[in-house]
Amino acid sequence: MNYGRTSRSRIKDNWRKPRGVDNKQRVGLKYVPASPGIGYRNPKAVRGLHPSGLRLVLVNNVKEVMSAAKDSAIMIAGGVGAKKREAMAKVAAEKGLKVLNA
Repeated sequence: MNYGRTSRSRIKDNWRKPRGVDNKQRVGLKYVPASPGIGYRNPKAVRGLHPSGLRLVLVNNVKEVMSAAKDSAIMIAGGVGAKKREAMAKVAAEKGLKVLNA
């Protein structure tokens, strides 16, 4: 009964159209997740971009920061330590890249 409210980990991520007679999602009740529709997708030009309008690049080391394109924003990986993180932020500043998590 509690459709969409409890853990549904047993259900795979690939979506299937709800077809049941009593299915709450098919009926479109407010407290269940919305069904995919044609109006939900973004234009191809901005799809996958960061809200700042830049391409997002995950970097793990200084070499990857140097090879990042000018029109991209970098995000330093979580496992990078403070010393290397500081060095990467410095290189990014020299190159004119935006660092999202520095």
